[in-house]
Amino acid sequence: MKYLIVLAVIAVVYALWRSQRRPPPRQGGTPRPRIAPPQDMVRCAHCGVHLPQGEALWADGRSYCCRAHQEQGPA
Repeated sequence: MKYLIVLAVIAVVYALWRSQRRPPPRQGGTPRPRIAPPQDMVRCAHCGVHLPQGEALWADGRSYCCRAHQEQGPA
């Protein structure tokens, strides 16, 4: 009988220890943040650096990384 009580106490302590290690479950009301889809990369016509198409400046069908390079034109 004594061994059964010791075994039960060990099982309870182990269960409490395991429950403390797990991260808390997520709440159903909080959505995960969306990751933006990948964008095509374009090359600056002046310096050659690659940047996302959405951040590029365009002139005469060419892409540029900044206003200064756009004003200087292609290399």
